[in-house]
Amino acid sequence: MDYLYMKHIPKIKLYGTKTCHKTNYYKTFLDEKKLPYQFLDVLENENHADELRNLYTNKKLNFPTIIIGNKKLRNPREAELHKWFEKLIHS
Repeated sequence: MDYLYMKHIPKIKLYGTKTCHKTNYYKTFLDEKKLPYQFLDVLENENHADELRNLYTNKKLNFPTIIIGNKKLRNPREAELHKWFEKLIHS
């Protein structure tokens, strides 16, 4: 589904690294869906790393993590990504 034509697109953040194959998979997914997102490299920017650590009680760099609005997805499968984009964008 092409999400570009949805009325409301929540803010999307992708925490990861340029060298992580899963992070690159999510970047491609978001690009193909024409969804605006902010890529936050946790190895190149310590502030991004701190933001990510603070999302989890274990304070670890659990990447890739995608934030869609207020929903946090840790390394989601493609079906889970579609489910949450459908749910959050249509709400």
